[in-house]
Amino acid sequence: MKHTSNSLVIRWAKPADVSAIMDLIKALAVYENLAEAVTGNAEALEAHLFGEISYAEVLVGEWEGKIVGFALFFSNYSTFLTQPGIYLEDLFVLPDYRRQGIGRALLKSVAKIANARGAGRLEWSVLDWNQSAIVFYEKMGADVLPDWRICRVSGTKIADLADNASPS
Repeated sequence: MKHTSNSLVIRWAKPADVSAIMDLIKALAVYENLAEAVTGNAEALEAHLFGEISYAEVLVGEWEGKIVGFALFFSNYSTFLTQPGIYLEDLFVLPDYRRQGIGRALLKSVAKIANARGAGRLEWSVLDWNQSAIVFYEKMGADVLPDWRICRVSGTKIADLADNASPS
């Protein structure tokens, strides 16, 4: 997949891009006031994107040769639709490069992949305070679902749940 427009190139990430993607992940965390939540590293990211098992895929947005945005996504499944889907984990463009169509091009590229793969859904989450993102997503045709909440178990709590859970 390669989409170009003037100074913009949307393309599949490659191992040499991992450092730039990690920098964007950190910039996203700062934007979301979650800088302390980034505990991962470039080595793990590279292994998970390009290792024997690929856990996620990434498109990058280059502006005049510089990686300034990314979309990281992975496959999921809808039991109600009995169809595969795509979950967009992160879509981010550096603030200085917004309003250039980069986010739109990244999202459209992920949608094209979802369509080509026969996905029944393309889903993602947005923070409730991020009104500019909500407006952007709605303009792109997304429904922001008011009745759903994300449930999360992370870190050592996963092992705690696994060890302490008993079937009812």
